[in-house]
Amino acid sequence: MSQRPLCRRCLLKDLDEEYFRSIYQYIENLPWEERASQSVYAGRLALCRTCESLQNGMCIQCGCFVEVRAAKRRLSCPADRWKAEAPLLEEKQRTSPNFR
Repeated sequence: MSQRPLCRRCLLKDLDEEYFRSIYQYIENLPWEERASQSVYAGRLALCRTCESLQNGMCIQCGCFVEVRAAKRRLSCPADRWKAEAPLLEEKQRTSPNFR
């Protein structure tokens, strides 16, 4: 049985595994008041894609699936990479007509 090579800076959707469908269903079922806006989510994932700690869709700093962590409004990056973007992203989320 061969193992898939380590995928640096890949998100789960890039790995195209059937197993990860349940993770995306979990994200879709988050209550809207707990969910980050689409612009915040996309901004967070863009930062994650540039991070050395992203491997096979997981953050090696904390062990989370980055797409789940990025989807939750109140969570932060364990490496503080989102912190510099936080005020701008939070303002976009508050003023966005597409709050969800």
